[in-house]
Amino acid sequence: MKGIITLCGSTRFKKQYEMLNRILELNDWAVFTVASFYHKEKDAKLRNWILKNKIKLDKLHLAKIELSQAIIVIDVGGYVGTSTSSEIQHAKRRSKPVYFWSDKSWKKLLKDS
Repeated sequence: MKGIITLCGSTRFKKQYEMLNRILELNDWAVFTVASFYHKEKDAKLRNWILKNKIKLDKLHLAKIELSQAIIVIDVGGYVGTSTSSEIQHAKRRSKPVYFWSDKSWKKLLKDS
């Protein structure tokens, strides 16, 4: 295993999360990702539960970042929201490398170490 990566970004980018998770894991990375894709969730009860537990879920995601070697920001079209911005700052304060979907910098992680 090369290490642990946390995926960050808007949950509206479910397709990119799934694709990146698969690529990374097939290249020997353990991947932490989001618990659910709120923006794509059709079940109203689950959407409400996610909203009620957002603070707890956000704290859990920050803990994942702390356990990771780096984060990858899924910033399709350059979009980075408030939550993702705080995750980037959290990673930087802990000297974690930050890679981005949009500039393909994350592909450096696929090279053999």
